[in-house]
Amino acid sequence: MFKSLWLKFLLLLIVVSITALSSALLLRDLMLKDFRGYIEGEREDRIDWITASIESSYDRQKGWDKKDLSENITWALLLGFDIKVYDDKNRLLIDTAQALDIQSDNVTNRILALSKSEGRGADEKHVPYPLFLDGEQIGRMEALFLNPQKESVFISRSNDLLLVSLVALGGLAILISIFFSRRLTSPIKGLTKAAEEISGGNLKSRVSITGKDEIARLSDAFNRMAHTLEMQESLRKKVTANIAHELRTPISAMRGELEAMIDGLLPVDSENLESLHEEIARLKKIIDGIEELAQAEAGSRYMNKKLLQVKPFMEGIISRLKLLFAEKGVALELICAEDVRVNADPDRLSQIIINLLSNALKATAGGGCVRIKAIYEKGAVIEVQDNGKGISKDDMPYIFERFYRGQKGGLGIGLTIVRELVEAHGGSIKAANAEGGGTVFRIEIPD
Repeated sequence: MFKSLWLKFLLLLIVVSITALSSALLLRDLMLKDFRGYIEGEREDRIDWITASIESSYDRQKGWDKKDLSENITWALLLGFDIKVYDDKNRLLIDTAQALDIQSDNVTNRILALSKSEGRGADEKHVPYPLFLDGEQIGRMEALFLNPQKESVFISRSNDLLLVSLVALGGLAILISIFFSRRLTSPIKGLTKAAEEISGGNLKSRVSITGKDEIARLSDAFNRMAHTLEMQESLRKKVTANIAHELRTPISAMRGELEAMIDGLLPVDSENLESLHEEIARLKKIIDGIEELAQAEAGSRYMNKKLLQVKPFMEGIISRLKLLFAEKGVALELICAEDVRVNADPDRLSQIIINLLSNALKATAGGGCVRIKAIYEKGAVIEVQDNGKGISKDDMPYIFERFYRGQKGGLGIGLTIVRELVEAHGGSIKAANAEGGGTVFRIEIPD
């Protein structure tokens, strides 16, 4: 029914506002109930005082005395009661009006001014209270509570305040609900619009980020995802051209040589056939690289993990590559303790290290140095560092992406294969430019 998230938020906030206002109504009823209970208790206490005073008057005067009774009834009026006193024969002895007549005009006016009662309602009746002395009934007192203005004003003002609260605060709550529901759903609408644009092919669509809350982090993650998709799309468009370029060179060379042989321009001898064989080998190398990448990404390789001593393992790799480094004049060093171990597939780990060392050798000029360092930190940590030119800031975020060639050319699959093989071991690989120049690749493989 409610398909709009904004409307859902609005209804939720309105329900919360109504609940809060309903709580105010409930609180007001509870307060008035307690207030009336307090007034009732006060009223009963005052009645007890008045009856005790009238009974004491009878005992003191040895009978009923109107003047003494008038003092008590006048005092009762100040306490908020209209009093009538009857004897044991049910004859009216005195009431409030008669008591005031006995008093002087000044006293009467002063008492009426102090009492400030609202009088009695038409449906209100006096409540009888028996009067006793020494266990015998000497008469009865009838009392009518006169609603004091202070109590009426308190109840009236509470009602007015509640009405203002319901109208003003209720309206304000609705306005605030509309404002915040729009504010909460606006970023989500932006995300929805951007997602629709990306699904339609506009990979440059982004959302604005405001604040530091969960939606802001979601927006930031969305923008990074969109940027990655844009880069992937750009790489996808380039991959065909890159592969076509890599394949075109050997195919063009083979075609040219074959056409020359067909036209008789080149003799069909072992030398020319050897040239064709080299181009075929180059073509096969490119295809093998693409196939190897596909296998690595699909995780189809069988990992035969073993617990390896890192130092002798690295020394074996160094001995195989030492001649290549020596021919270029680049030193190759190993820093590794005897007790460092790693749980890895020997062939795959060898492929990882050789790939990184080959890249380091290409990046390092003669007279430079490539260093392999292995330590143990909750698993094996292997670092391959060179002191070459390093990697540009623009290329650094994408060096592990498929077919990203950067400024150094190549097919752009070597580091991608390295990353896939490292992750197949449950590890991770990071790259950073080293202090003083060069690049360091850090591999972490857990136990």
